[in-house]
Amino acid sequence: MDTAPLALVEAGGRRSATTGGSVRNWLEAAYAEPRLRQLFPWTGMGELHFSRCTEWPWAWDVPYIQPAADGGYWVWVSGPLRSESVGPATTAQQAVTMVVDRLPPNCGSALVGTREELAAHDAAARPANAEPSGPNRSAS
Repeated sequence: MDTAPLALVEAGGRRSATTGGSVRNWLEAAYAEPRLRQLFPWTGMGELHFSRCTEWPWAWDVPYIQPAADGGYWVWVSGPLRSESVGPATTAQQAVTMVVDRLPPNCGSALVGTREELAAHDAAARPANAEPSGPNRSAS
């Protein structure tokens, strides 16, 4: 599996930036952060997500940002269930910082492929005695 070329990640960002003003603000704040700039951005349900893989189904192991009714933001831990929040953020920059502070261990450039291919790659890179962790431990 290859590391995603910057052009592929940037293309995902350009596609996401066309979805609306508030997402564009988040995307610009995220793009200013080098660790998030390596990930594949995608939007859904008005939320800004970051994936460690470039193809659908995307990985759900990175926190994501959702608009709040009061004009601020909510940062959610990860996963499609939206059951555990990191907390509220007043600014896009604060939300981005909350995401970066909770990146998975050894999070690097997005890999070209699907969530299942990423899980296989992570398993091959993990020491034999390490336990799987995070939402990507299964292909569900």
